[in-house]
Amino acid sequence: MAGKARGRKSIFITGAASGMGRETAKLFHAKGWFVGAYDVNTEGLATLAQEIGNDNCHTMRLDVTKKEDFDAAVAAFGAETDGKMDMLHSNAGIGESGWFEDIPFEAAMRVVQINFIGVIASIYAALPLLKNTKNSLVFITSSSSATYGMPRIAVYSATKHGVKGLTEALSVEFSRFGVRVADVLPGLIDTAILRNTPNRTEDRAKPTEDEFYANAPKKGMFRLMPASAVAECAWEAYHSDQLHWYVPRDIRRIDILKALVPNFMRNQIKKQMLGGLFAAKKD
Repeated sequence: MAGKARGRKSIFITGAASGMGRETAKLFHAKGWFVGAYDVNTEGLATLAQEIGNDNCHTMRLDVTKKEDFDAAVAAFGAETDGKMDMLHSNAGIGESGWFEDIPFEAAMRVVQINFIGVIASIYAALPLLKNTKNSLVFITSSSSATYGMPRIAVYSATKHGVKGLTEALSVEFSRFGVRVADVLPGLIDTAILRNTPNRTEDRAKPTEDEFYANAPKKGMFRLMPASAVAECAWEAYHSDQLHWYVPRDIRRIDILKALVPNFMRNQIKKQMLGGLFAAKKD
């Protein structure tokens, strides 16, 4: 067989240089898969390739906002896998936080381009290889903010709602080809995006690294989880027909409550997110 994959199952991962994407690459490599790892962070890709071995992966700089980058990366990946792709993990994403009006329009549009348009571009590029592979899977990183629209990350939350809807629609459409589609809705995951997302509304002091870990929830649905938990979820998803995956699993309760009592959910979020602000205004 031509190519470095040598008949192994293969996964194509965006945002693979760090965080959830990197942990997924490491886990699937450990399971014997060939890994395609793509990111704008070429230094992170280089250290990943060194860690798992150049013969076990294909790495390449990929800007998910550029369809031509996807076409080139998928073509190069396919040359190593004999035109097959067992799993696409469309994972790359960024965040912006703050009140809607404080986030610059250009910054908000970049969130849309990377988190939503980038996912669409990845699927268009990868679909021919996925269709050519039995039991293949499109696995998309959504977010717990897709269970209910979250204030202070409104545009980010909207992109993740879009991803969730796209997952549901394509899971039906792609069944014509035998291609499965699923997503993961992670809560509080210990990654760089969690610590480094810009806060455009300077009404909250940015915590130090020590403060961040000290104040992170230790229990409940928004307890801090390791990035490896999402990687393990991706592995489970390949071996299942489940549509939505929650990390941790109890985040699913938000989806259930929202469907049953949407006004209750909105009021609860207002109390938690805006309660202090309203109290300050009354004083």
